[in-house]
Amino acid sequence: MSVPSDAQAPEGREAPEALDLEGAFRASHVGEVLERLERELVGLAPVKSRIRDIASLLLIDKLRRAVGLSSGAPALHMSFTGNPGTGKTTVAMRMAEILHRLGYVRKGHLVAVTRDDLVGQYIGHTAPKTREVLKRAMGGVLFIDEAYYLYRPENERDYGQEAIEILLQVMENQRDDLVVILAGYKDRMETFFRSNPGLSSRIAHHIDFPDYTPGELFAIAQLMLVQMQYRLSPEAAGALREYIDKRRAQPHFANARSIRNALDRARLRQASRLFERRGGPAITRGDLETLEAADIRASRVFLEPFGGEGPS
Repeated sequence: MSVPSDAQAPEGREAPEALDLEGAFRASHVGEVLERLERELVGLAPVKSRIRDIASLLLIDKLRRAVGLSSGAPALHMSFTGNPGTGKTTVAMRMAEILHRLGYVRKGHLVAVTRDDLVGQYIGHTAPKTREVLKRAMGGVLFIDEAYYLYRPENERDYGQEAIEILLQVMENQRDDLVVILAGYKDRMETFFRSNPGLSSRIAHHIDFPDYTPGELFAIAQLMLVQMQYRLSPEAAGALREYIDKRRAQPHFANARSIRNALDRARLRQASRLFERRGGPAITRGDLETLEAADIRASRVFLEPFGGEGPS
């Protein structure tokens, strides 16, 4: 079957109106948010791909509504699962920006809370606390970290269930003015959703955040050092790679968070090392910006393979 090259509509029918998808994408400035997310976070390819998919869905839905096509607003509540330090809060912040730029929330701010911000310690305390948090989050995104701590069935006098019931009402009745993201360890979140099917049924997007590889953690360290205006000597770079391998094998490893803590302690050791040089050779700019292997290897990670949580 041949197709007319001039792409004219059949006689008696109007030609379909062409929609400027690229123009709509540029006007939304969502591309800037996606680029910032790419710069901010090393790795996490599956997460970034899913965020792009959600942004595409929202943009197409916006175009559909503009031409009178609508199957109802897309469900937007989300679950972010993964270990600490894998970028969940950062992605939630960027998601809030995307939602705002495409007109799905009024303000685009992020309110990050835990159980302590929502649940009271005595009768009558939980509802006001929860409603106050929801009031602050309206028009944006509410990010509840370690959400499974809201549910404690072993304690009959726990008030977390009251907070959950209020959340359920708001997630259903005001979903056009608030997006809720529940976050935490994957296995605990799965148990939490099985115990709270009402919450599970309201979550449209489940995104799992993988742990970083050793190479990605080293790249994250390099980005952090650039932001802090430090650099590693060649020997320090080797020491940091060895540190990462050892630290990942220890308990309570928190991915990028643990790397930032390690660099902060290395900076502390560098400062002490340079301070001890007072009265000796003059300190140069290069000295001030360079971390040496000794600043890394002084960590007890090199002495205690299973040292556990604490200064390393």
